[in-house]
Amino acid sequence: MRKRKSKQMILNLNSYYRLIFIKFCYFLFLLFLLSCSSDTKKENVTKEQQAEISSKTAVENSAKTILFFGDSLTAGYGLEDENDAFPALIQAKLDSLELDYKVINAGLSGETTAGGKSRINWVLNQKVDIFVLELGANDGLRGVPLSETRENLQAIIDAVLQKSEDTKIILAGMQLPPNMGFDYINEFKTIFPELAKKNKLDLIPFLLKNVGGIPELNQADGIHPTTSGQKILANNVWAILEKVIKTP
Repeated sequence: MRKRKSKQMILNLNSYYRLIFIKFCYFLFLLFLLSCSSDTKKENVTKEQQAEISSKTAVENSAKTILFFGDSLTAGYGLEDENDAFPALIQAKLDSLELDYKVINAGLSGETTAGGKSRINWVLNQKVDIFVLELGANDGLRGVPLSETRENLQAIIDAVLQKSEDTKIILAGMQLPPNMGFDYINEFKTIFPELAKKNKLDLIPFLLKNVGGIPELNQADGIHPTTSGQKILANNVWAILEKVIKTP
């Protein structure tokens, strides 16, 4: 009788352990399925994120580039916020009109045409669709021979077109204060329209129109525009840039 009971108990224990083992296996199998599902979701999320990044990159790469190559006027010398410089204001204008353009400010305070000539190849390592050339004022203020200024500007223009003949160039005209001498300032003024005509470039007649010589629109040095002055410069540039953008 006791032997029969012992056998029955052993059978019950075996059944019990077998049941536990089966449940344990089922539990492991369930964990495996959940793990696979989680990995699949992570993989899907990763693919979605990669697709989104790729899409954004494609949009950024499709944007055309406008490069402003100039001196302290372009760089926004003396302004508390670089977003107040006219190239940044042009970017804001383009964005407001939903035009797919990216503005690059390559302005350098104190830059001369000779300095611009020496760094132009480095600047052109990137794709440029529209090139705005704003140099010459520092040459004039330093009394650099005008033949040298003209040659340097022409060399910069040649470098841009040699890199890509499809790049549209806008030349920003400049004028000098009367204390530089009548003959010098008159000849200096003619450099820009003559180069524009020779190279068939679009010309901003005078970048500092309605700003130059007006105390309230310039900083204490009387040369560099204030935030309000930069807004007018942006309008002067946009008057020409808008036509270039809309021209096929």
